[in-house]
Amino acid sequence: MVTVIDAHVHLWDPADGYEWQGEFGFEPALRRAITAGEARVELDSAGVDEAILVQADNTAVDTDRMLEAADANSWIAAVVGWIPLDDPARAGAELERRLAAPKLRGIRHLVHFEARADFLERPAVRTSLALVAERGLAFDIPDAWPDHLAQASDLAAAVPDLTIVIDHLAKPPFGGDTWDAWAAELRRVAAHPNTVAKVSGLHTGGVADPVDVVRPAWDLALEAFGPDRLLYGSDWPMTSAGSGYLSTWRQLGTLIGELSPAEQQAVYAGTARRVYRLPA
Repeated sequence: MVTVIDAHVHLWDPADGYEWQGEFGFEPALRRAITAGEARVELDSAGVDEAILVQADNTAVDTDRMLEAADANSWIAAVVGWIPLDDPARAGAELERRLAAPKLRGIRHLVHFEARADFLERPAVRTSLALVAERGLAFDIPDAWPDHLAQASDLAAAVPDLTIVIDHLAKPPFGGDTWDAWAAELRRVAAHPNTVAKVSGLHTGGVADPVDVVRPAWDLALEAFGPDRLLYGSDWPMTSAGSGYLSTWRQLGTLIGELSPAEQQAVYAGTARRVYRLPA
């Protein structure tokens, strides 16, 4: 029987921040508290065993909330949190404090909302990410296309001990005229052995796209990374205002289901266990 870890789930409460939800025209139906209990109902609907909570705001409060939920719910396998990467001294101190939480297994920064377009190239940020690597934590990069995918490849070369997770396949430009450029950059990232990619967030406006729309991105990612370097993720609740959890589950399940049983297990759980150092 295949074990499934959803490697990309969000919780939040707009009362604690998340200003980007209003600034970027975020779906009004989701500008509310998203709880662990609600997430568990969605996971149960698809028979998903465990989940990894992923940062949704560049604040300590967001990470606090996720770690509290992880302590209270055994099905939350890990947390990908946030630290101030642009300040190595603060980042190091925050890492030392946060590592007391056993489920902290990764760090992420919302680079796509950064005013500093060169964020991942900054010496201070790379110094902090070297500290992240030393402590065995992964680094997730969200929505890397078009501005940060080349930087991700350069980062992988500059900090080879850092495991870099490309969330949402870097957001493929489905139907756009930059498809070939995205594909070339994703292949360039995949050429670095310390990179992996999440098959997640492949939706438009909260609605899971048809399988035939998503397939070209899946085929390219499978060729470039291989199943042992791909992770399944729902990006819930980003899809819930549109087509819901089950629609995304069926969309990706159709593609993953074409793999051998061993390859399916890698995408559904094995890669996540290795990248985020989860127990078997």
